[in-house]
Amino acid sequence: MEFSEEDFTRLLVMEQARKTAEANYAKNPLDADNLTKWGGALLQLCQLERGPEAMSQEAVSKFEEALDINPSKHEALWGMGNAETNLAFLIPDPDQAEEHFLAAAQLYQRALDEVNEKLAKGFGHLKSICH
Repeated sequence: MEFSEEDFTRLLVMEQARKTAEANYAKNPLDADNLTKWGGALLQLCQLERGPEAMSQEAVSKFEEALDINPSKHEALWGMGNAETNLAFLIPDPDQAEEHFLAAAQLYQRALDEVNEKLAKGFGHLKSICH
């Protein structure tokens, strides 16, 4: 596989991010932010390397672990939606692929709901201190 200079740089950056997240996980396995970063790095790497299905599955497991720690982490929900979408594109059977697309849509909606809830709370707080 031949890489452009930009892709090669991206590969190096994402591989370093993956390694850093893995090392941080050894120190603190309950860090949802770190798990989310790890899953994101894996998703980026699966676009650049061979074996994208296995790497997408590994990303899903990191996002799931992050969500076990913090179920309202919208970044993990969104990343997991991206992973489900990646998996859907790898499946030749349209019915099986549709299951992943539907799961991704639900995850994206949950992420948006979490963001909207946080924004509503923030605006509510802002409104209370401005009046």
